[in-house]
Amino acid sequence: MLKTFEEKENETQLLIDSIIDGIQDVKGKDIVILNLSELPNAIADFFIICSGDSSTQVESAAQAIVRRTRKELQEKPWHQEGTRNAEWVLLDYVDVVVHVFYKGIRDFYNLEGLWADAERIDIPNID
Repeated sequence: MLKTFEEKENETQLLIDSIIDGIQDVKGKDIVILNLSELPNAIADFFIICSGDSSTQVESAAQAIVRRTRKELQEKPWHQEGTRNAEWVLLDYVDVVVHVFYKGIRDFYNLEGLWADAERIDIPNID
């Protein structure tokens, strides 16, 4: 059975919320959501980007995201990269791609700048 646009949009929002909660569980910082859905040739509808202060925190954030999305939504990433060195972990949920960066690596790659045409939503840090 095909899903309606509203059902798909609601599922995507639930996934985004679950990912954000996972990041905040381990005090991930500088969370940004980029809405790429209106941009031509975008590889996903949304990017979620965040930072960790150490490779341990980067790895913990990625694990927290995977755990939470699996538990709450029975979703798991279609693809994962970067878990070995934990400087830039990518979790691909097809419509939503999560980038968990070690701070200096995030600054170097500047995904927010590369996708500056996207609508940007900044999520406040939890201290």
